[in-house]
Amino acid sequence: MYVPRTPGRRRALWVTAAFAAVLASAVPVAAQPPAGADAARAKVDSAVLDSVAVGRESAFFVVLKGHADLSAARGKRGHAAKTEAAFDALRAEAGRSQKPLRTFLDQQKIGYRPFWIANALLVTTDDEALVEELAARDDVAAIVPERHYALDEVEAASETDGATTGTDSLATGDSTPEWGVADIKADQVWSQYGTRGEGIVIANIDSGVQYNHPALVDNYRGNLGGGTFSNDYNWYDPTGQCASSYGAPCDNNGHGTHTMGTMVGKGGIGVAPGAQWIAAKGCESSSCSDSSLLAAGQWILAPTDHNGQNPRPDLAPDIVNNSWGGGDTTFYQDIVEAWNAAGIFEAFAAGNDGDGVTCSTSHAPGSQVTSYGVGAYDSTGRIASFSGFGPSLVDGSAKPDVSAPGVNIRSTWPGSAYKALNGTSMATPHVAGAVALLWSEAPSLIGDIDATRALLNGSARDVDDTHCGGTADRNNVWGDGKLDILGAVDAAPHTAAVISGHVTDRATGAPLGGMVVKATGDADTRSVTTTADGGYRLTLPAGSYSFTLSGYGYADAATGYQVTAGGDATKDFGLTAVPHHAVTGTVVDVTGNPLKGATVQLPGTPVPAATTDATGRFTLPDVAEGSFSLKATPAAPVLCNGVWTGALTVDGDESAPVRLPHRTDAGGTYSCAPVTSSWIAGTTRTGLTGDEDASTVTLPFPVTFYGVDYTSASVTTNGLVGFLQPRLGDYANTALPTAAQPNGVLAAFWDDLVLDKKSGVQTATTGVSGSRKFAIVWNNAAFAADTSVRISFEAVFDEATGAITLQYRGIGANALQQGASATVGIENQAGTDALPYSFDAGVLSDATAIRFSRKGA
Repeated sequence: MYVPRTPGRRRALWVTAAFAAVLASAVPVAAQPPAGADAARAKVDSAVLDSVAVGRESAFFVVLKGHADLSAARGKRGHAAKTEAAFDALRAEAGRSQKPLRTFLDQQKIGYRPFWIANALLVTTDDEALVEELAARDDVAAIVPERHYALDEVEAASETDGATTGTDSLATGDSTPEWGVADIKADQVWSQYGTRGEGIVIANIDSGVQYNHPALVDNYRGNLGGGTFSNDYNWYDPTGQCASSYGAPCDNNGHGTHTMGTMVGKGGIGVAPGAQWIAAKGCESSSCSDSSLLAAGQWILAPTDHNGQNPRPDLAPDIVNNSWGGGDTTFYQDIVEAWNAAGIFEAFAAGNDGDGVTCSTSHAPGSQVTSYGVGAYDSTGRIASFSGFGPSLVDGSAKPDVSAPGVNIRSTWPGSAYKALNGTSMATPHVAGAVALLWSEAPSLIGDIDATRALLNGSARDVDDTHCGGTADRNNVWGDGKLDILGAVDAAPHTAAVISGHVTDRATGAPLGGMVVKATGDADTRSVTTTADGGYRLTLPAGSYSFTLSGYGYADAATGYQVTAGGDATKDFGLTAVPHHAVTGTVVDVTGNPLKGATVQLPGTPVPAATTDATGRFTLPDVAEGSFSLKATPAAPVLCNGVWTGALTVDGDESAPVRLPHRTDAGGTYSCAPVTSSWIAGTTRTGLTGDEDASTVTLPFPVTFYGVDYTSASVTTNGLVGFLQPRLGDYANTALPTAAQPNGVLAAFWDDLVLDKKSGVQTATTGVSGSRKFAIVWNNAAFAADTSVRISFEAVFDEATGAITLQYRGIGANALQQGASATVGIENQAGTDALPYSFDAGVLSDATAIRFSRKGA
C-alpha cells in the first residue's frame, strides 16, 4: 500500500526545484562481508530499521538485483525503435525478477507499487520481521526509504539586476531574445540556419506547466487546434495535484512553467521556439516524492493515456530537462541509463549549493558520470555564486559538464505572466533547448547521446578556473565552458536537407494552417504542423521519403520524395476541400435510458462539442467528410456510465446512436453496472460496535480482489471493507484512488458512522459450495453528523463470478442517506487505481444496487 507523506522525514535541499535525487541504492561496504542475519540487515538503510524497530510505519523501496540488458536498444536506429527496445527490455526484466517477490507480498497481504524503470517495489509496513525477511531474500539488493524533500523557494532576480516580474505582453516574430538565449547564440542559429527546433519534442520533469500560457500553448503537442486539446501521451501527473483542473496540465509552483519557457517559449523567451513540448509533473508542489519522480521517469520513456495505461514508447520525447536534484545517491542512475539507451537526451541541474569557492558542492543526479550536468553563470560572464562545483562526491567525475546562463533569466510564469529567476534550474533548460536546435538542424544526431555531448563539450567556450581541479579546457567549476550552440551546429554533420514550403487550398489558394506534413523514411518519421500562413519546414537526412499531408476539412494527399544531402528544396502542396454534413444521434446510459448533459465531440477536430438534451439528442451540424473518432462523455456524477468512443465515417448526413459502456477502472480490472437489488439479511453478529472501530471476519471462500486472493477481511464502523490491515484508520472519507491510507478497500458506504444499541454489523452466507454468496451487512447505522438519521447497506461477494455487489436500504430524501458525504467504490492495494461510484454526491436511493465485476469473470 501507499502511505501519506510523512513531514518528519522531509529536509530542505538545494534545488531551485529541489526534487529528490531519489533513493540511495548502494549497500554499505564492509571490510569483511557480514554473515547470516547481519548480512541481510546490511542491505537495509538505517532509517528503515530505526522506524520499524519501534513499530512505526516506514515507506521504503525494495530494490532488486536484476538489471535489464539495454544493449539492443543502444544498437537500434531511429527514435521509435530505440525507445521501444528499451521499454521492452526493462518491462521484461521487471516482470521476470519481480514475480517471486510480488507473490510473497501478496501472500503476506502487503500492498506495493511496482516500478520497472528502476526494478523496485514501494512497500509500506511497521513489521520489523517482514523487513528482515525481505532483506534476507537472495533477489533483493537493498532496502531504502522513500524520501520526501522540501522544495526550496525559487530565487527571484533582484530589481537591480533588471528583473522583470508580473504580466507582460507576448512578443511576436523575431523579437529581441532574452540575454541567455543570445549569449549561447541560439538567435544566430535561427538566422543562419533557419531552424528553431522544428520536428523535435522536449519534455520536463518539474512542478508542471501552465499549458495555455500564450508563449507556450501553440507548441504544446496536445494542442489539436481550434481550441481543443488532448492530454493523452502529452501530460502526466502522478501526484494527482492537477485533478482540480480536470486533468489538464497545471503548475501549482511556477518552476516548471519557467523552465519550459526557457526551452520552447515564443517571443524571444525560449531557445527552441519551434520545438513541441510535453511534460510530467514529478513534484507535488513544495514537496517532491521519490515515487512521483520514478513514475515520471517511466512515463518519459513510455508516455501513456490519461489513465496511465496503454504506453506508447514511440511517443517518447527526444529530450528531457531535469532542473532538480539533491544528495549524493545513485538510485536515479537506472533511469538516466535507460533514457540514454533509448536515445533520449537528458540534462540535469548541477545544484545551488555552491558558494563560489568550495569544491564538490554539485549533487546527484547532475553530479553522476551518466548524467549531463549543467552549471550557471551571469550576464557578465562570471560563474554564479550558487552554482555547484565538482568533483562529484558520487563517482569522482568532473562536473558540471557545461555551464549556461542561470542568473536573471526571464521566462514564462503561471497566470500568463513572466518572471526573472536565478538558479542552475534556469541554466539547464538552455542546454535542453540547445540540443533541440542541434538535432533539428542535424537529424543524424538524434538519439546519439555520445556524439551530441561531444559536440556540446567541444564547442563550449573555455574558462580557465582550475581551483577545484581539472584544466583550462575542462574543470570542476565550468565543465567544458560556456555553452555555444552556434559552434555546435557549425561542427555538426550536415548530411541533411531542408525541405520547406507552403500548404494552400487548391481551389482558392488560401494558406492552410494546422495541416500535418509527415515524412516517413527508412529509419524514422518526422512531422510538423503548418503555421498560420501555411508554412512548414522539415530537416531530413538523405534518403527516400513518403510525404503525407492531412488535416481537418481536406482530403489527404501523398507523394514520394528523394532527399539528397545538402539538397535544400521547396515543395508546395495544394489540398482539396471536402463537403460538410450534419451528424446527429442519441446518447443513452448503460441501462438504455436517454442521458441528458453528455458531451459529444470529434477529438482532434475544430468541430465544437455538443451537449445532449433531455431526450439524449445531439447535433453536430457542420462536419467535414472524413474518418473520425466520435466520443461521448457523461456529465458528473458519471456513476457506472463509461466514456464511449467509436469510429465515424462522414460521407453524407450521418446518424450515430450511442450507448455508453459500463465504466471501468483505469487498468480495466473491474467494471460496474446498476443491477436489481436482492437483499440478503444478516444472520451472524460480528460484535462490531461504537465509533472508529474495526473487526476481522473470516471469508467462507477465497475472495479475489485486484488479482490477490484473501480469506479474511477487516470491517469498519465507517462502512469500509479492507483487505490489507486489521485496522484502517478511516477517520474521513476521500475520493478514490488516493495514495493515502487506507488502500486495498471496498467502500460500501464510507462515511462517519456510529454503531449503537439500535445498530450493528452482521454477516450471512447463502447457497451451496461453488455458488455461495457472502454478505457483510451494516444495519441501521447512525450518522455521526446526525444520529437521528440512519441507513442500512451491504456488500455481497459472489463465489461463482467473483463479483461484488453493494446494496442499500432505508434511503429517503435525506442528503446524508443519499451519500452527500460518503464515498462508494473500490480501490486497489497500492492506491493507484480505483473504480469510484460516487464521492460526496447524493446519488443513492432505496433501490440502488451496484455490481463490480472482474474482467473476464
